[in-house]
This record gives sequence, structure tokens and C-alpha cells, in this order.
Amino acid sequence: MKKFVPFGILIIVVILAFAFPGAVVTPSKTPIDKADTAWLLISTALVLLMTPGLAFFYGGMVQKKNVISTMLQSFVCMGLITIIWVVFGFSLAFGEDVGGMGLIGNPKSFFMMQNTLGVSWGTIPVILFAMFQLKFAVITPALITGAFAERIRFNSYLIFITLFIIIIYTPLAHATWHSDGLFFKMGVLDFAGGTVVHMSAGWAALASALYLKKRNAIPESHTPARISYVILGTGLLWFGWFGFNAGSALGANELASTALATTTTASAAAAMAWVFFDILRGKKPSAMGACIGAVVGLVAITPAAGFVTVSSSLIVGIVAAVVSNLVVIWRSKTNIDDTLDVFPCHGVGGMMGMLLTGIFATKSVNSAGAEGLFYGETALFVKHLIALVAVSAFAFVGAYILLKVTDMISPLRVTEAEELAGLDITQHDEEL
Repeated sequence: MKKFVPFGILIIVVILAFAFPGAVVTPSKTPIDKADTAWLLISTALVLLMTPGLAFFYGGMVQKKNVISTMLQSFVCMGLITIIWVVFGFSLAFGEDVGGMGLIGNPKSFFMMQNTLGVSWGTIPVILFAMFQLKFAVITPALITGAFAERIRFNSYLIFITLFIIIIYTPLAHATWHSDGLFFKMGVLDFAGGTVVHMSAGWAALASALYLKKRNAIPESHTPARISYVILGTGLLWFGWFGFNAGSALGANELASTALATTTTASAAAAMAWVFFDILRGKKPSAMGACIGAVVGLVAITPAAGFVTVSSSLIVGIVAAVVSNLVVIWRSKTNIDDTLDVFPCHGVGGMMGMLLTGIFATKSVNSAGAEGLFYGETALFVKHLIALVAVSAFAFVGAYILLKVTDMISPLRVTEAEELAGLDITQHDEEL
């Protein structure tokens, strides 16, 4: 019976579609801007490209017997998370606030299959905004997969990411980006998802690594399956990230241009900082190091992209790369089997980005922002410290509980024999 659980979840999701028919949404009088709409259409496509990019990035790092399973764990999110988002996920994240606590939206506020035509979100159609935000929701659980690669049952994984997107992701999105959200009203700045996406995924990754424990068959000298996949994945991620960050300006404007510039600058700085730091440690410069560094830079600049100057983005990239590299070194000396170092790269990268936003944010870049510590104001930095602790605790504890619940429904780990044989064959009956 347990193998039918994921299919049962899908059926429940469809039933909920009819249980929540949606409230009437009064069309906004704000005119649709064709340039803004065109840019968001492109950005939405760019962000979607990041998920297969991540599949290549992760897939190239694992053992050859687990490449397909690892890539599919990312790819399948484009299917499952889309269904959840369309039925009620978007409503929970961006619907009218329920309870006045700024933590969750009303699932009846915006039902994606009704009441969206003729409605705008600023200067773009609301259905386009919903689809843009969907792509953020799609890649977030996919990011977690690098932590438990090579040892998780695929069916159980589907259950876990379903629970994660509903119980952890949507409240964080609502609290951070909805005008009535807890963190939004508090004044926390997260331009494109450093808190919502990367910190939540990073802490969930750490919880996953601790809960699932070490792999039974860790090779003494792990050889990545395809470093060329990692390079390709990095290129796709970097390319798609322009939609991720510059698209979050929600318009074809100067702010989008600034976000694009800070994004590419931080990533370039982090890539080179990672390589040079490895050289200083006596290691040879590697393609893997350059790629990981570039992604860390992209992660760190995500919350800051539309709030900091280009010169500050250089510092963001360099600092994040060095700190993440140090955490990778620390992690390698522990018993924590975070297979692809998701927590050191995405979790720590997201936290560094959040703190550095609190330092380098300036209203000269974005009047809707605030002045950071570097400009003589302490309030924003303190708010970011408080939010960092709250989000970290919520994501880590919440994910650990969801892992426990999932394990009770369907065992999370494959057997030792299945792990030795490889997940490609044992979970999918396919080979590279």
C-alpha cells in the first residue's frame, strides 16, 4: 500500500481544488504594462531553466550509479510542485492574510484556475506573477536533494517535498513577501529569496543529513560522475539567475538592471575567491571549485541584489565564498554526511547574504529599502539578525519533524543492498 501513497497525495490535491472554489477577486485598475509583462514572461522562463540546471549541477557530482536518480529528484519538482502551487500553494503564500499574524494566506483568495483573468499584480497580470513565483517554489525543494543524494527512496522523497512546500515554504514566502507578512512589516529585506529559498533549503538539508545519517557506501575517494555536467549546470544556473534576481524587480526598469549587474558581479567575485582561497590552502585550482564558488555568489547576492551597489556586490561574493569554503572544510571533518554540501553552500550562503544585506543595503539603490550598517544605521541589521534566527529555527526544526512524519508514512532510506547497487537501478530501473 505504501507505494501508492504519493499517488494518493496527488488525488487529494486535485480534490482540494474543488473544495476551495476561490473567492471573487476585484480586477485592479492598474494598467498592464507591456514592457514589464514581456520582461516577466522572459524571467519566468529563465527561472524555470534553473531547475534542470540544478539537476546537471548535482547530477555531475554524485557517483555514476546515482546520476539519473539525483537529476530526477530536481526535475520531478517541475511537475509535483506546479500542481500544488496551482491548486492552493500560491494562495497560501500570496493570498489575503489569515489570522492577522502574517504567516499564511487564505487558500480561497486566489485560486489559480479561477478569477485571474483581468486581474493585475502591479503592472503585470496576476497569473504571470503567480507563474513567476511558482518557479521559486519549484527549485527550493530541489535544492535540498543534494544533502540526501544516493540514499533516499524516491516515493518517500515525493511525500517529503509535498509537506515541505506546504508547511515550510509557503509560510516563509507569505511572511517575507506579502504586504501583511510578519517579516515584511518588520522591515526585513529579501529581494529574491535568500531567506525564503536558500536558508529554508539549507537548513532542511542539514536536518535531512542528520536524520538520514551517513551513507553505507561512501567511497574512500569519491569521483564525480561528470564534471562537465557540473560546468553545464553552473552555466544554466548563472544564466537563469538573471531571471531569478532581475525579474524580482517585477518590471523592465533600472532596478532590474541593477539587480542583473550585482548578480553577475557577486557570482564572478565568489568564483574567483573560491579558486584563490583553494590555492592559498595548497590545493590545485579546480573546475568544481570555480563552479561551487559561482553558485555560492549567486546564492549570497539573492537577498541583496536589488538593495546594494555593484561595488558592494563584489564584497558579498568574496565574503560568502570564503565563509562557505571554511564551512565545507569544517563539515568534512564531522560525521555529517551532507552529500553535496547543500548547507555550507546554500544555507550558509543565504545567511551571509541576509547579513550582508543588513550591512550594505542603501536607499540610493532602492528607495523601498533601508540604510544598512555600513551607512550608519543599525536597525536593519538587527532586524535581519532576528529574522535569521527565527527562520533558521523554523526551517530546521520544521524539516526534521516532516522527515520524521514522512518516515512514518513511507521509509525514507533505501536498503543497504539498494544503496550499494545504486539508486538509478533500484529506484527507477534505468542506467546512465
